[in-house]
Amino acid sequence: MSEKKILLLGDEAIAKAGIDAGMSGLYAYPGTPSTEIMEYAQGSEEAAEKGIHRIWSANEKTAVEAALGMSYAGKRAMAAMKHVGLNVAADPFINSGITGANGGLIVVSADDPSMHSSQDEQDSRFYGKFALVPTLEPCTVQEAYDMVFYGFEISEKYKIPVLLRITTRLAHSRGGVVTRPPLPQNPLKMPENKRQYVLLPMLARKSYKRLLGLQKDFQEESDKSSFNRYIDGTDKRLGIVACGLAYNYLMENFDPPVCPYPIVKIGQYPAPLKMLEKLADECSEILFLEEGMPFLEEQFRGILNRGFKVKGRLSGEIPRDGELSPNIVRIALGMEDLTGKPAPSVLASRPPLLCKGCPHIDTYHAINEAIKDVYGDGHVLSDIGCYTLGALPPYEAINSCVDMGASITMAKGAADAGFFPSCCVIGDSTFCHSGMTPLLDAVVEKTNIVVFIVDNSTTAMTGGQASHARGRLKNICLGLGVEEDHLHIIDPLPKNHREFVRIIKQEIEYNGPSVIIPTRECIQTLRKGLNK
Repeated sequence: MSEKKILLLGDEAIAKAGIDAGMSGLYAYPGTPSTEIMEYAQGSEEAAEKGIHRIWSANEKTAVEAALGMSYAGKRAMAAMKHVGLNVAADPFINSGITGANGGLIVVSADDPSMHSSQDEQDSRFYGKFALVPTLEPCTVQEAYDMVFYGFEISEKYKIPVLLRITTRLAHSRGGVVTRPPLPQNPLKMPENKRQYVLLPMLARKSYKRLLGLQKDFQEESDKSSFNRYIDGTDKRLGIVACGLAYNYLMENFDPPVCPYPIVKIGQYPAPLKMLEKLADECSEILFLEEGMPFLEEQFRGILNRGFKVKGRLSGEIPRDGELSPNIVRIALGMEDLTGKPAPSVLASRPPLLCKGCPHIDTYHAINEAIKDVYGDGHVLSDIGCYTLGALPPYEAINSCVDMGASITMAKGAADAGFFPSCCVIGDSTFCHSGMTPLLDAVVEKTNIVVFIVDNSTTAMTGGQASHARGRLKNICLGLGVEEDHLHIIDPLPKNHREFVRIIKQEIEYNGPSVIIPTRECIQTLRKGLNK
């Protein structure tokens, strides 16, 4: 099959590349800006014909572990998630650097600078360094596609997982992609070392020494990688290090696109040390352009501290938070600030709201009447989902949103401290993601909490993906040991409001864990027929 050019989102290019590169399984949990990777694969007729596994996982940890298992069997596999999802998957991801891979294994982490839909701005490159594995960072949609092929090759060459780090703008930008002829999937093949994946200390120590021994090879691969380039310039007063998408922001400031300063363009880590040394030798000042945290800037200051000025996020030339932009880069280069005057406000600002007809609205009305109006504010902890909007007016019903599953655990901790009543709200998909284990803690200790699992039968916040919880919540809770007399399912509708309030008040008085499951389908999936 000849090469062809198609228009794809960055996320879609990664999925398409996986399909073309002989991937046998894609594992993921939905989270912006990574969601479209799985959605593209699920909608691909080619992926269906090839029998590629592409079903949502319960959470990011299970996704990485399943991908690791597919790699164990000799097949190429990919796990995809947003940056905070990599926190959930950190245990298997970090350890996979020590176990290594058998079939090619790529973990994709989509970072979200400026927190467009996230609770922090963390930079996944630190995870790649922590795990001591090669990390790739594309600057174009084409590079995102090409890096998947390269990542699988490197993974199988060194028997090591590879981290592919993208950011929001690349994930959701469209670009023309020249595709490659598809590769066949790997045959089943057991690891040659039958103890490769056994991390008993006596074996893990040997595996860790092997991982450390590979670092020089990873450095050599990076030094010669086509994704890392030294681009000479005529003005040696300043050298520029441009990582991933930051290279595009830099070049947008020059017409024609020729920068007068020497540039080290970086798309593969560990960073190309020889190129950085050359830049340091030739230039009196270095400007670091990184999307995210000052990852390389910090290392450069420590390793190559030669007395010249290093500029970037740490020095203030680049804002410490938020996304890069061509204008931010212009200002750092000493060029004219092209920030225009703010547009006059035509419409009054409107904060995000729960959809009209959302089942969570009736739940919050009942919670407020039974808890807030009686005991005051601050007694309902919450979690991550569209129901987090219950923290805003007009409801102001919930008081936390930290990480997936933290609502139940925080409510338990507050109850352990003697706080009463201690209640929490968690979504059906989030409960299956990471809420079951903290509920088990509460059951074992008979903790006095009331848990609301707001069941809208979907993963609503990220577009209506299927929820593992659908039709299973009651049995899951009973299986965890919740007493049936203190497990209630109710349809959150105005006609049931009085009964809903009565149940809440009753369970507050019960000295033990209670679960209330308001169940009504998300109004958006109902309209679109996504749950048929």
